[in-house]
Order: sequence, then structure tokens, then C-alpha cells
Amino acid sequence: MGVAEDMVNTKEEKRNIIRRIYDWVLGWAKTPYGGLALFVLAFAEASFFPIPPDPLLIALVLGLPAAAFRFALNATAASVLGACFGYFIGHSLWWAGATEFSGLANWFFAHIPGFTHEIFYRVQGMYEQYNFWVVFTAGFTPIPFKVFTIAAGAFDVSFVMMTIASIVSRGARFFLVAWLIWKWGEPIKEFIEKYFNLLAVAFTVLLIGGFAAIKYAF
Repeated sequence: MGVAEDMVNTKEEKRNIIRRIYDWVLGWAKTPYGGLALFVLAFAEASFFPIPPDPLLIALVLGLPAAAFRFALNATAASVLGACFGYFIGHSLWWAGATEFSGLANWFFAHIPGFTHEIFYRVQGMYEQYNFWVVFTAGFTPIPFKVFTIAAGAFDVSFVMMTIASIVSRGARFFLVAWLIWKWGEPIKEFIEKYFNLLAVAFTVLLIGGFAAIKYAF
């Protein structure tokens, strides 16, 4: 019983920490440094940080609609640079030997949400089977993007392919969010926060399914 209670308490503490970080991130929208904070957040989220930049992007666009697409470009550029940094981590800092994880890798497994040994090796199999679409799906949907950028470097996936997929997926995601807020403003905010993850997954499934249908039809 004590072990179960400890596990529940640990999970609750982690949720509270994430919530405090989330509130701290949103607080930057009320400062003159919101654009810079968005850049740093988008960069970090693509390589190690747990909070996605979308909430801050939404808050910034609501506060300054005229700069909506500049904020989206800011987030896209930073996220792609962060993906490249994640690739560097995986390629240069992830292994201590042929198959042994480095101290940095073990720290990620212990402290960064989304990182487990099982998921990491599963991503390797996804890259071998789906290549470009793995990065695109991770970049556009709520799947932890950092796991895939680091894994790309760790498993020597094509850097050019990873970069192109990151540009396409992250650009599509952030410009879509910015456009929705720019077009409809506050009324669409709650809808995006509630349903965006589900819609992103559905869109990606339909897109990949469409390309697969074309491939097998011709």
C-alpha cells in the first residue's frame, strides 16, 4: 500500500511541476520578451524541454494578431534548429560505446518525459520502415518530437531528410495554429486547446493514408 501511495504521490508531483512550468511559459506572453521566449521554447522543445510552444504561440497571436505569421515563422525556425540540435545530441553524445548509453542518455531516460528505453528502440524500427513520415508525424502531432530528433541522430538517419521533414511538419503545425487564431481569435482558442491534438493525429493519418493509396494504386 505504501509503495502504491508513493507512486501516486510521485506522479502527482510531476504533474504539479509540469503545470508550474506551463504557467511560467504562458507568463512570457505578457512581457516584451514573448517573441524571444517563443524562439527559445520552440528550440528547447525539439531537443529536451517537455512543454510544447503552441500555448505561448496562441497567447502571443491573441495579444498581437498582426504579427501572427511572424510568430509562426519564429517558432518554425527555432523548432527546426532545435531538431538539428537534438540530432547532434543523438549522433555525438548519446552512446558511450557501440550499444551502451552515455550518462547524458541515461539522464534523459530518467528525467525527460517521453523517453524510455522501449520507446527509443521502437522509434528505430519506425525509422527503418517509414523514414520521412516518422519525423513528419512526430513534428505535426502531440508525439514528443525530441524523442525522434535525438533518435534520428543516434541511429544515423539521414540528416537532410530529418531536416526537411521537420521544416514541413513544424511549419504546417505552427502556421495552422497561428492562422486559426488570426482568423477567429478568442472563440477558437478553447477549441484548439481541447481538440487540436486529436485533429492533428486524424489529419496525419489521412495524409499518410492518401499517399499510401496513391502508391499502391499506381
